[in-house]
Amino acid sequence: MVHEKRDRLRHWEISLLFGLAFAMVAALWVAGQQKSLAEQMVRLHVVAVSDSEEDQAVKLLVRDAVLDSASPWLEGAATQEEAMAVLAEHLPELARIGAEAAGGQVEVTASLEEDVWFPTKEYDDFALPAGRYAALRITLGEGEGHNWWCVVFPPLCLGSVSESVAEKAGNFSEDQVQLVTGESEGYVVKFKAMELLGELEQWLERG
Repeated sequence: MVHEKRDRLRHWEISLLFGLAFAMVAALWVAGQQKSLAEQMVRLHVVAVSDSEEDQAVKLLVRDAVLDSASPWLEGAATQEEAMAVLAEHLPELARIGAEAAGGQVEVTASLEEDVWFPTKEYDDFALPAGRYAALRITLGEGEGHNWWCVVFPPLCLGSVSESVAEKAGNFSEDQVQLVTGESEGYVVKFKAMELLGELEQWLERG
């Protein structure tokens, strides 16, 4: 009886170790894919004044205005570098557009930042793994509210609902499209494993 319990415990421990090993391998694979994705896109990060219902609603108005305005400017951009250069030229205008969308009641700043950490995020028809990305950050007031993030380049958060992610994504490889659309089996588990790995790295850096 005692031997049977020990055997069951041993089997459970082995299964757990295999599971952890698989999760780590999956996380490392997604980390490589995420880095490749990050080199091709610019995220959009809109930070609200506060978490009040009114300020959160204003945040979405600003988001829509920024995406609508940036889209035609970025049509000729083929790479992340080109997209960043175009956005850099229009930062003052983006801040003004954001302020107008906010009703002129709050100061809005626009900046381009590199190496910004984003958690795993699922959208209606695609998802992005946690990791560090270049980002266009739009901050309302002191930026003390919850934020909203998506992608300004390529225009994954814009376009006709009939357009596929592959059509919007441009230079994404077939594997990358399958990854972000969930066609890659078990992608949510892989993304979460990747996120945990990233959080561990950040904790070690702080230590």
